[in-house]
Amino acid sequence: MDANTNLQDSRLADAWAELHNYSVNGNPLKADSYRLAFADPEFLLRRETRGIRFQLELLKPDLGQTAQGIESTIVVYGSARFLAPEDAERLLQEARASGDAERIALAERALRGSSYYQAARQFAALVAEYSEARPPAERMYICTGGGPGIMEAANRGAHEAGAPNVGLNITLPHEQSGNRYITPSLSYKFHYFAMRKMHFMMRAKALVVFPGGFGTMDELFEVLTLVQTTKSKPLPIVLFGSAFWRALINFDVMLEHGTISPADLSLFRITDDPAEAWDIIRTFYRL
Repeated sequence: MDANTNLQDSRLADAWAELHNYSVNGNPLKADSYRLAFADPEFLLRRETRGIRFQLELLKPDLGQTAQGIESTIVVYGSARFLAPEDAERLLQEARASGDAERIALAERALRGSSYYQAARQFAALVAEYSEARPPAERMYICTGGGPGIMEAANRGAHEAGAPNVGLNITLPHEQSGNRYITPSLSYKFHYFAMRKMHFMMRAKALVVFPGGFGTMDELFEVLTLVQTTKSKPLPIVLFGSAFWRALINFDVMLEHGTISPADLSLFRITDDPAEAWDIIRTFYRL
């Protein structure tokens, strides 16, 4: 007897075609109760199905990265507000032309901050250039939050070096779409911060943190806590921009009050040099 079923055929094909037909041709959806559960947006967005949504946000980026050979990443955090030097220079020229003193001051600050953008771009290029010369299993890939500023700079540095790079974006009311330098097939969007943070750590072999705001602080201290409590394996944590970090956080005060131990100060390093940041990581892994 001849088989009438191809073992590789997806049994979901007809269901997907039906859903596609609704959306493309404007056909009305049938009553809620009759819709396939996975094709019913109202059902999937219920409070009771939140656990299913967690699973989907865990699985989709994990399966996608695994399929493309992304197993080791260097995560770059930092402010979304820093501009590329060329954009900051143009902003300053426009501000000076306007004669507005406040506008000029803000543009001068943006130009100073653009040095961080350039440093993140340079750091990512160093990682990408090293990895491209290694066998696939030994490569490290730049991973960012996928937005503008420092995130864009790191994705850009890897992209310009010809390396695949990852962006883990998130839906926010005031920002942001994935920046144009992320490898399209490695650009993911999240709803849940918790799932996004988990994905940052699942493949992270190092963390490089540039100056940033509340989101950057949240991500940094979460990773420090995971390593301090041994929930995560030790990994290099590099804080870039000594003037910023030493002015912002006085870790010695925490030590003086006994809220951290002396050994906790060795969980991170501070630098102002992209090459040194990369050397810290290479030394840690003996690359």
